[in-house]
Amino acid sequence: MPDFDSPFLLQHTALLRGSYRHWTGRNLLTAGLSPAEAVPALYEAPFVVVSHDTRADPVFTYGNRLALQLFEMTWDEFTALPSRLSAEAVNQVERDRLLARVTARGYADNYSGVRISRTGCRFMIEDATVWNLMDGGGRHLGQAAVMRGWRVLSTVPAARDQQKGAFE
Repeated sequence: MPDFDSPFLLQHTALLRGSYRHWTGRNLLTAGLSPAEAVPALYEAPFVVVSHDTRADPVFTYGNRLALQLFEMTWDEFTALPSRLSAEAVNQVERDRLLARVTARGYADNYSGVRISRTGCRFMIEDATVWNLMDGGGRHLGQAAVMRGWRVLSTVPAARDQQKGAFE
């Protein structure tokens, strides 16, 4: 579990909220929450929230409790994972196209796609919004996603050839 008092989480939660509002015109959380109240509210939200950075091979920088449960990881495992490994190799081209669209337009709504957990279980994310993270100066800091729906497709790990390289 992350430290709710960490300066990173206070800043990152504000970045997630502000960027989401900028691109979609909607609030990610209740509008009146203070920065200190928003950190645990986002972590305990009834929807999945994830983000990744701007490295050449982006790494996850945030996952709330539901994200960690879906991906079957701890905070430390998740925030060390290249985000491309959240999709099976066969689904990575589709994921890359989505992220390119988001980079160009700022955000995309109504996304769905298959993802894979640490143990190889597959799940479909539904009704997702993916958006660019940017600071007050307009500097691109990564991308984030909110997933309001998901369903487990397989509780049995995916075939070895489909997840080659994932989580190893």
